[in-house]
Amino acid sequence: MASIRLTRPTLEVLKVLLAATPDHPAWGLRICEEADLGSGTVYPILERLVDAGWAVRRAETEEHPGRPKRYYYELTAAGRLATHRASEQKPRLFGLRPAGDGGAA
Repeated sequence: MASIRLTRPTLEVLKVLLAATPDHPAWGLRICEEADLGSGTVYPILERLVDAGWAVRRAETEEHPGRPKRYYYELTAAGRLATHRASEQKPRLFGLRPAGDGGAA
């Protein structure tokens, strides 16, 4: 199993995957748009996440004339746990306050 470097782009992709639901799944272009990253950044990250067992990829089953088949990405239980741990290690990158930060100025 490959290790994942928690770079800012990787964390952005993980945030999109974490927010995905069965009714609003994550696919490559949507991830690029929501993470505000180019496809040359996003797709290698997705492949690393799949290789590491943090995410799974499944092909769209229905045909949609006029566009290629989509591949949907979903975090595995291991990926959700790792993302949760990453949010604890790097809370500001997840838009969270660090533990013990009461926000006092």
